[in-house]
Amino acid sequence: MLARSRLAVGALGALAAAGLLTGCGDAGSSGTDAPQQGASGAGCAPVAGDKLVVLTDDKKLQNTDNVIPAINAKAATPQLVAALDKVSAKLDTPKLIELNRSVDIDRKTPQVAAKEFADANGVTEGVEKGPGGQITVGAGNFSESQIIAELYKISLTAAGYQVKVQTIGNRELYEPALEKGEIQVVPEYAATMAEFLNTKANGKDAQPVSSPDLDKTVEALKAEGQKAGITFGQPAEAQDQNAFAVTKAFADKYQVATLSDLASKCSGQATVLAGPPECPQRPKCQAGLVQVYDFKAGSFSSLDAGGPQTKNALKTGAASVGLVFSSDAALAGS
Repeated sequence: MLARSRLAVGALGALAAAGLLTGCGDAGSSGTDAPQQGASGAGCAPVAGDKLVVLTDDKKLQNTDNVIPAINAKAATPQLVAALDKVSAKLDTPKLIELNRSVDIDRKTPQVAAKEFADANGVTEGVEKGPGGQITVGAGNFSESQIIAELYKISLTAAGYQVKVQTIGNRELYEPALEKGEIQVVPEYAATMAEFLNTKANGKDAQPVSSPDLDKTVEALKAEGQKAGITFGQPAEAQDQNAFAVTKAFADKYQVATLSDLASKCSGQATVLAGPPECPQRPKCQAGLVQVYDFKAGSFSSLDAGGPQTKNALKTGAASVGLVFSSDAALAGS
C-alpha cells in the first residue's frame, strides 16, 4: 500500500501526496502546537521483535475510516449498489490485512488476490442481476485500493455489468471524474472522503464533519456526497486508518494492549515515539495522544507515515511505539 492519503497524516503522509485519507493531518490541524514532552516517568524502552501488534484505541482518538463504495449518483441502480454492498459485507480489517499481505508481501497481483478472496468468501453468492451496461471502477495508486476495486469488478460482473478497473491516481484526480460520471465507482474511506468533500465545498478551514462514530461519519459523508452527485453504499467493517503499533515482545514485556495501557505504564523518558515529521503537531498523532490519553513520550523519532522506516525502527528496537496504518500487511498474523 504505497501512496494513499489519509486524514491521519495530512492525508496520512503516505496519502498526503495522494490525498486519500484522514489522520495526523486532519483538516484545520496545521496550527496545532507541538505537545510539551515533559515526560517525567521512567517510560518503556524499545523492545526489538519481528511481529507488530496494534494497540487498541480504547478512547476513540481516530476517526472512522471504514472502506465504503463511492458511486456516481446517476449510475447507482439498486442492483449495482447491492452488488457493491456484498463486498462490504465480507470485508473486515483482518481480512483486509491478509489481502494486502498477499499483494505487498506475497507478490500476487490485485486481480489474483481479489479472485481468491471472492471465491473463498462467497462474494458473488445471491448477487442480483442489474440492467447491465459499461461500468468503470476507479482505483487509487496504491495496492489496497486496487485490490478492492478488483473485488468490486468481480461482484458487479456477477450482477451483469461489463466492468473495467482503471487506476487513476490520487483523490484530487479521481473524485472529479466520479462526479462527472467518467468513472462510476471507486473504493473510498468514510472519514477521509467526508473531509475531502467538506473542505472542497466549504474551504480548507471548514469545521470537520467526521468523527469516531461510524454512523455519524457516514451520515455526514452522504450529506456531503449529495451535493456533489455522489452516493455511497454500505461501509465495510474493514478500516484503514491511523493506528499505533508496538512489537509483540514490547507488548508482552510491559503488558500493554491499549493506548490507555501505554499512557499509564509507558509515559516517561525511555519511551520513543516514531512517526512522520508532522506527528507532534497533529491531533490524530502525538498531539492527540497527549490530549486524549495523557501519553507523554520521552522522545520523538521523525521518520515516515506508517512506512518502512517506522516499522523498521520498531522491529530493530529503535522505537517503542510508532504510527502505522491499521490494515498494513506488516500486521498480518498479529
